Amino acid sequence: MMVVDDSSMIRTRISRIVQSGGLTGIALVGLARNGAEAIRIARATQPEVVTMDLTMPEMDGVECIRELIRMLPKINILVVSALSDKSTAIAALRQGARGFVAKPFGDDELKLALLDVMEAR
Repeated sequence: MMVVDDSSMIRTRISRIVQSGGLTGIALVGLARNGAEAIRIARATQPEVVTMDLTMPEMDGVECIRELIRMLPKINILVVSALSDKSTAIAALRQGARGFVAKPFGDDELKLALLDVMEAR
């Protein structure tokens, strides 16, 4: 699994939730600050699951989702965003993201959303 978010606090929080258990079979393979970094990490690690913020510098989440799905068609992407702009979230889902969790989120809410996205495999 790879975590993509420009907030180090959110990257750390999602990592902690994933590594604290309850999500069998998920290993963290990378943390990225933006879409461009996510593409580089994905080329090297080929993650099966990604949490993706939408608003980031260099390359936003929608563009990154498009590129990741082109590279890894079976990848499962969960959008984790504070965006109140529903049209951007819809655009992310149209690009191939499989789920959405709004920030702020609870630990259990994130775990359930990740399990749902993984079941889509």
